[in-house]
Amino acid sequence: MSEKLYNVLFLCTGNSARSIMAEAIMNRLGQGSFRAFSAGSHPTGQVHPQALALLQRLNYDTSSARSKSWDEFAADGAPKLDFVFTVCDNAAGEVCPIWPGQPMTAHWGVPDPAAAYGSDPEIALAFSDAYRMLDARISIFTCLPLASIDHLSLQQKLDEIGKS
Repeated sequence: MSEKLYNVLFLCTGNSARSIMAEAIMNRLGQGSFRAFSAGSHPTGQVHPQALALLQRLNYDTSSARSKSWDEFAADGAPKLDFVFTVCDNAAGEVCPIWPGQPMTAHWGVPDPAAAYGSDPEIALAFSDAYRMLDARISIFTCLPLASIDHLSLQQKLDEIGKS
C-alpha cells in the first residue's frame, strides 16, 4: 500500500521569496510524502533574485520557480490541498479563496527578506535567516505522524510550529 501524498500550499502576498523558498524546501524534505506549491494574493510576477541565488547555492532546482496567484489553486482542476500555510503577516490577514479539499491551515510568519535593506551582506543575511526559519519549521512538520494524529491535535501542532 502506498503512502498518501499530501499537497501543501505556502502563501505570501508577493510570492517572490518566502513562499518560493518554502515550496522548494518542502519538495526536497518531503519528497515522496508531500508535494508543495506556492502562491501569492498579489504576486509580483517574478521570483526575487536573492531567493533564487540562495536556493541555487544550496543545490535546489529553481527552473520551475515562478510567482503566481493563489487563484490558480482555487480554480477547477486545482490540486486538492491538504495544508495551507501563510508565511507572511499580510497574507494571514487577507480573506483567502475557498480551497479545494478543505485543507488544514496555520500561520507560520517569517520576516520578509525582500523588504530588507542595507549592504549586500545584510540583505543576504535576511534571506538566509528566512530560509533557516522555514527549513526548521518544515523539518518539524514533515516528521509529524500525520496518519495517526487526530485533527485537533494536529491543528495544535501546526500552530505551535508557527510560533517556533
